Amino acid sequence: MSQTTNQSWGGRFSEPTDAFVERFTASVIFDQRLAHQDIQGSIAHATMLARIGVLTGDEREAIVQGLTEIRSEIDNGEFEWSVPLEDVHMNIEARLTQKIGIIGKKLHTGRSRNDQVATDIRLFMRDAVDVIEGELIRLREGLVELADREADTIMPGFTHLQTAQPVTFGHHLLAWQEMLARDHERLLDCRKRINVLPLGAAALAGTTYPIDRHMTAELLGFTRPAENSLDAVSDRDFAIEFTSVASLLLMHLSRMSEELVLWTSAQFDFIDLPDRFCTGSSIMPQKKNPDVPELVRGKTGRVYGHLISLLTLMKSQPLAYNKDNQEDKEPLFDAVDTVRDCLKAFADMIPAIEPKKANMFEAARKGFSTATDLADYLVRNGVAFRDAHEIVGQSVAYGLKEEKDLSEMSLEELQQFSGSINADVFEVLTLEGSVAARNHIGGTAPDQVRAAAQRAREVLHTLKDQL
Repeated sequence: MSQTTNQSWGGRFSEPTDAFVERFTASVIFDQRLAHQDIQGSIAHATMLARIGVLTGDEREAIVQGLTEIRSEIDNGEFEWSVPLEDVHMNIEARLTQKIGIIGKKLHTGRSRNDQVATDIRLFMRDAVDVIEGELIRLREGLVELADREADTIMPGFTHLQTAQPVTFGHHLLAWQEMLARDHERLLDCRKRINVLPLGAAALAGTTYPIDRHMTAELLGFTRPAENSLDAVSDRDFAIEFTSVASLLLMHLSRMSEELVLWTSAQFDFIDLPDRFCTGSSIMPQKKNPDVPELVRGKTGRVYGHLISLLTLMKSQPLAYNKDNQEDKEPLFDAVDTVRDCLKAFADMIPAIEPKKANMFEAARKGFSTATDLADYLVRNGVAFRDAHEIVGQSVAYGLKEEKDLSEMSLEELQQFSGSINADVFEVLTLEGSVAARNHIGGTAPDQVRAAAQRAREVLHTLKDQL
């Protein structure tokens, strides 16, 4: 058994908590990560209490000074965390009372650990989203600049992982950028719902003290206080929404990773990743493994798991706060860390990609990637599309038999399939002609790629200014 009951709630208990239960129910091992946010919220709360006359100015100053010193102790590794005190909140409050005496016990007036922890998590998540956004901007910028440089680099475009039509490497990179742009929008939208103040809801019903929640919200940078005290302490939608955003973002990084892994293989050999982003084999000395994208691909499932954990955690909870909610922090913290680190790895790695342009070009020449261009050419010369499709199919069958690409056939060979084919056909059968012909917004023509990169660059510049 524990030696004493917990001073924060043990008044009605006749015996101490079982020692195992004490450890089992404690959260300080992981929620001490909220220490800075807890102190930030407590300083704002004390300031508000002084404004309404619950604390004197001197008491407020003593509390703020004590909390500031505690923050330094934590930063310097001098703070002693106690499992019997259960959580980050009681550890800090107990240390404050040690430092400034009975005044420290006044800090909890007008609040509960329920609204306190809800506030701390929202402060933490707001900070985390801002850091993640910074890494996301850095990755998007890297993609845009690389795409601009590689606007003319031709590679095969794939459907079903089969050669489909030629595109440019820059165009492909901007497709990745578009995925991340949607993630960015979702992240910023999620932040709006994170940035709502629960403090003042107390345990579940509010408080009898004449608190000024709008003042506290302003001090902490929240857009507004939560409207309903029951919902304020029990809502974890923002955590679920963040892990949903994180899951989509990691899904996109995983798709990017899959292509990077393929492209670095000897079978594709489209790109080279610098050695600093790869590792070797303990037995095969020739190996250079793309561990960063492989690991990001693997971590995606980890974040998916956190989303399912949080959804399951909340699915049967009655209002208002329940102890179940203690289990929200570990999956949420790990999702934050995983997304941030994956983005950082990609933001460092993407600008360092070295495309092997000759290999990409040669691969685009295989697989009859300009077949659609020939069909379009026939349509422009008056052939119905379905007939053109049949003609080109016959041409491809001939090419497979003769081991010739369409662009390698003579005019006479092509004309055996249609009299509508003339000498100008070779303008559309070249890879360069095929790519350049798709000269519209969203197309793969080099000029369109450069224009798209510039538009993305301007958007990112605006987002950086707002960060």
